[in-house]
Amino acid sequence: MHRRLPPLNALKAFEAAARHASFTRAAEELRVTHGAVSRHVQMLEGWLGVPLFERHNRRVVLTEAGRSYAAEIGAALDRVALATARQVERGRPRLLHVNALATFTLRWLIPRLSGFQVAHPAIEVRLTTSNVPLANLADPFDVAIRGGPQTRPGHVAQPFLTERRIPVCSPALLQRLPLQEPEQLRHHTLLHAATLPEVWPHWLRAAGVPDLVPQASVTLEHFYLTLQAALDGLGVAMGPERLIADDLAAGRLTRPFAGPSLPARSYYTYVPEARAEDPTVRAFCAWLTAAAHEA
Repeated sequence: MHRRLPPLNALKAFEAAARHASFTRAAEELRVTHGAVSRHVQMLEGWLGVPLFERHNRRVVLTEAGRSYAAEIGAALDRVALATARQVERGRPRLLHVNALATFTLRWLIPRLSGFQVAHPAIEVRLTTSNVPLANLADPFDVAIRGGPQTRPGHVAQPFLTERRIPVCSPALLQRLPLQEPEQLRHHTLLHAATLPEVWPHWLRAAGVPDLVPQASVTLEHFYLTLQAALDGLGVAMGPERLIADDLAAGRLTRPFAGPSLPARSYYTYVPEARAEDPTVRAFCAWLTAAAHEA
């Protein structure tokens, strides 16, 4: 079937001018001159036989025919661009930029990430870690993992993993110093994270020993360092249950008490709204949810 189509450059100029309601801004987007946009639009109007814009000194306004045509052409160009992008990307690894909390990445995400790679070999994950709020995150991302809930304008937030905190230590430590009741913590070293200074005081209050003074306290810069110190038998740390589940199952860490446990912020994915429907992003978020259910 022969298609009677106007020149593509004329369509691109018209669509950009219609979207911006400005020949000047359309020219800036297309990196051509104002005069080039004007000529392309005039060519298209002559080709169609109807005016598409009303010219008013320094501004332009779409005619009724222009509004109707712009709606159709904008959608058509979007479909052309999407089809072209899919063909260009066919056979190439699709990049997915993920930014996640450091401790979460080390203790939960990396040990499971091979499962995503096996299920989605065409997706290449570029993983970076950071604990800064999303508002202060300089590098662009497709998916960010942070605690929640929190409202981040322009992003879609979705929980996928709940969390609670419990005291944990190495089995070797308990062989040296018994620990059966919270009161016995006064004979132990408590490991604190500088980023979470209130965790131990909150747990001691919940355990009924708010005034307990331990034999020693050690404060480390990052939370994952307290977990490593606990693994090495330095003392007792407040561990996030989900992030230490593998260590508990393997016997590298143990829970000296049945309770209490402290509620902690759930883990959320934060996706820019423009990326929310991207198949690669959706695949990764769906995998996170499935992996959380299996944990």
